[in-house]
Amino acid sequence: MEQGRAREAAVPPSGAPRVPGQAKGPGARAGDPRGEHVHGGPPASRSVHRHSVRGQILAALRTALVDGELAPGEVYSAPALGERFGVSATPVREAMQQLSLEGAVEVVPNRGFRVTERSARELAELAEVRAMIEVPVMLRLARTVPARRWVELRPLAEATIEAAATGDRAGYAERDRAFHRAVLALAGNEQLVQVADDLHRRAQWPLTAAPVTRRGDLVADAAEHQALLDALCAQNLSVVQALVREHFTGSAL
Repeated sequence: MEQGRAREAAVPPSGAPRVPGQAKGPGARAGDPRGEHVHGGPPASRSVHRHSVRGQILAALRTALVDGELAPGEVYSAPALGERFGVSATPVREAMQQLSLEGAVEVVPNRGFRVTERSARELAELAEVRAMIEVPVMLRLARTVPARRWVELRPLAEATIEAAATGDRAGYAERDRAFHRAVLALAGNEQLVQVADDLHRRAQWPLTAAPVTRRGDLVADAAEHQALLDALCAQNLSVVQALVREHFTGSAL
């Protein structure tokens, strides 16, 4: 296929992500804080329903990106994706606009959205920025957070290992970010967590013509989470620093 041509078969049928069944959203709540009189609630219901569908589509598109079902350099039209998902083009377009803000796709006027082609250099730059942000924070947390708090995060680390063992790239990507968010949340800085999570998500989009990530790579990446918790519990600062930097530069996703 010529690069840049909008693909009607937006996602391979055998691996196409599915959108869960759509349920009606709740109507307007009594006691609206604005003191307005709401008649019946349909406008609010439609708004909540559309937001729910957009969220489902966004999750499905993110999964397709991580799994490589949406290929770097290809253009996908909102109507074609909407037909694939069984929804109108509107929630697909809205979800794609969000992915555009995240750097995963770019708008192609009158055609659709092109999946961003990323290089190994871009990935290295993201790893460098993440290390600049997270290493100092984790070193500070290693000095101040009691061991019992790190023990509480072990189920999140184990969840990444479970996803890695099955080769579930998309599931691993979500659990990997959940683990890092939980660690950084102990710093008590929500802005830090949001910025770091955005960088982390950008680092998970596939490279141009990247080889398929092997299950063994995911397992090795996940094992570093447990090792990091061990080092944090022991307040071993040199190991914490080495693990975090290695984790970023050698991450499977």
